[in-house]
Parts: sequence; C-alpha cells; structure tokens
Amino acid sequence: MVKVKICGITNLEDALMVAEAGADALGFVFVPGSPRYIQPQKAEEIRRHLPPFLSLVGVFANAPLEEVKRVAEACHLSAIQLHGGESPAYCSALGKRVIKAFRLKDAKGLEDMGPYRVEALLLDSYCPGQLGGTGKTFDWCLAQEAKRYGRLILSGGLTPENVAEGIRMVRPYAVDVSSGVEERAGKKEKGKVKRFLEEVAKADSD
Repeated sequence: MVKVKICGITNLEDALMVAEAGADALGFVFVPGSPRYIQPQKAEEIRRHLPPFLSLVGVFANAPLEEVKRVAEACHLSAIQLHGGESPAYCSALGKRVIKAFRLKDAKGLEDMGPYRVEALLLDSYCPGQLGGTGKTFDWCLAQEAKRYGRLILSGGLTPENVAEGIRMVRPYAVDVSSGVEERAGKKEKGKVKRFLEEVAKADSD
C-alpha cells in the first residue's frame, strides 16, 4: 500500500480531519518564514489530541542539530524530514528516522543521493529560493531512476487530479502533499483531502 503524508498542518481542526480521512502521516513545518510554519509548542498541543497510530513528521531546513533533536523530542516526532543542505553525517547524528528531501532540477541531482543512508528519500520540485510547497511537478522519469538509491517518497505539485498518474508511473513507497489539498496556504480543504486519498487507493489497486 502506498502511504500518504499530508504536510503543512497548522491547526487542530485540519489535523483531526486528515487523521479521520485516513492519512498515514501528517507533517509539521518547523521552518521559520514558511507560510505553513508552526511553533513546536502548538504542534505538541495538537499531537495530544491525535490517534496513537498516526505518524508525525517534523520538517526542518538547515537548522542546528541540537535544535532539531530538541523539537523532535518535545513533539514526539515519528520521523524528521530535512529540506536543506544537511550532510549524510548530520542525518546519521540525529538518531531518529530521517527522510532527506532532494529538489530535482535534472538528472545530475540524482548523484547527490548516493551517500545518504536514511529511511527514505523525498523527491520535490526545484524552484529557486523555495525549499518546498511550490505546487509544481517535476520529471517523474527522474523519480523512477532515483528508486535505486532507496525508499522513495514522491512529492512536488501532487493533486487529486495527478496523484494516480504519479503512482502508476513511479510506484513510490509514499506520496507527500501540501498545497495540492489546500484552500489557502496552511489551511486544508476536506474535499480535496478526501479525493486525494481516494485516488491513491484506486491507483494502488491497479
């Protein structure tokens, strides 16, 4: 079964809706300046109301190692997702399940994945000045090639309209969506979330 992560959760209402809809994981963005940024204290308050088997992923970018460890502990994160220039050594030093994101511009970017020994690789679209949440897709042929480097999470511009195609083409371990199921940045739309999950289930059964 292809796993589904809904990222950019900023409020309890959306978190509960996403959990009830059947997502496997939700993401908290701890990157200051992001339109989906959430304070760790608020994320922990939300966590207390969530069901026990829902995975919680914290998104960071170029943050000090000790800060990431502190937030991960305080918010009881299941995994850490890194969107900056974090090195393989940095990832190993975290002592947690790590998802390393790569923004793919062309095939040369695939070579950067080789040294990383992490639980999963997340592929996102390259957009100058943005670390994620661009709403843009990339060449999924690159994603097919990237699977040789490890467990793959497909992201970048996914929507209820195109996620099934992405799954059929790439056959990833999981898909990760944020802006594609929003009514505005940081606010999820129930109908889009429901349709997204339905499309994933359909493609998964093909």
